[in-house]
Amino acid sequence: MKIEQIVLHAGYASSFQIRKELKANINNRWHCHKELELIHFHQGSGTQFIGDHIQRFKPGDIVLVGSNLPHYWRYDLEYDESNEQPYSTVIHFHENFLGTGWLDLPEFYLFKNLFEVAQRGIILKGSEHAVIVNLIETTYQSTGFNRLMCLLTCLDYIANIHDPHVLASVGFSYKYSENETNRLNNIYNYTLKNFKNKIELDQVASIADLVPSSFCRYFKNRTGKTYTQFLQEVRVGYACKLLVEDKGTIKQICYDSGFSNYTSFHEIFKTVTGKTPKAYLKSYLTR
Repeated sequence: MKIEQIVLHAGYASSFQIRKELKANINNRWHCHKELELIHFHQGSGTQFIGDHIQRFKPGDIVLVGSNLPHYWRYDLEYDESNEQPYSTVIHFHENFLGTGWLDLPEFYLFKNLFEVAQRGIILKGSEHAVIVNLIETTYQSTGFNRLMCLLTCLDYIANIHDPHVLASVGFSYKYSENETNRLNNIYNYTLKNFKNKIELDQVASIADLVPSSFCRYFKNRTGKTYTQFLQEVRVGYACKLLVEDKGTIKQICYDSGFSNYTSFHEIFKTVTGKTPKAYLKSYLTR
């Protein structure tokens, strides 16, 4: 699988890499790497792609991405020229960062299971969230042996979470060439820049250098969903952002998110989120 393969280097002083990422959209493309990635978003929001899963990400989110699982975080465009830049803490580590065979030891069977589940991506939320935030920060602040022990403690805590919330579908698989990956990146970027406006099928098909009929088959084959479904998920995700930020009435938000019909907006919103816009906002305020 060659999906904008990125090579990461932990350095000679550490068996894994941890850093504060201070630049928005530094990896704003569909990519993967052998290392697992644990990321905590401190500031900034946008659209998250994990395998075939699409949703909004926001400050406070923590996500664990498995080895070679394609992913893509696209911060909202308003951050491109903002003085208040987004940032995150990112940890990259190889499955065998403690050596070959350590996952086969009985003491680490939960780690092995965690890494397998992470092949679909895991978002961490609920009562365990605050503990993991503190463990990630402690890992960043520590050095040497203490840093290693902090990471293991963090992973152990995550591994003991009952019924974690996974993201990509069970059957997700992506085994296409780098050229195909670049074509999907172009489609994604075009959509994220233009979803608030009407997008004609021939417009987005031309981005992929395909005729509309071929584009529809191509996109469904590569992503497991139609382009219309994908576009609707992006628009609904943005509508969710406007709702929780109280950016207008539900009707205003409908049109500001790129929908042209208020009735169909309600139907699509419920299909994607499982709730009506009003019920979604109520559940958010309750939390």
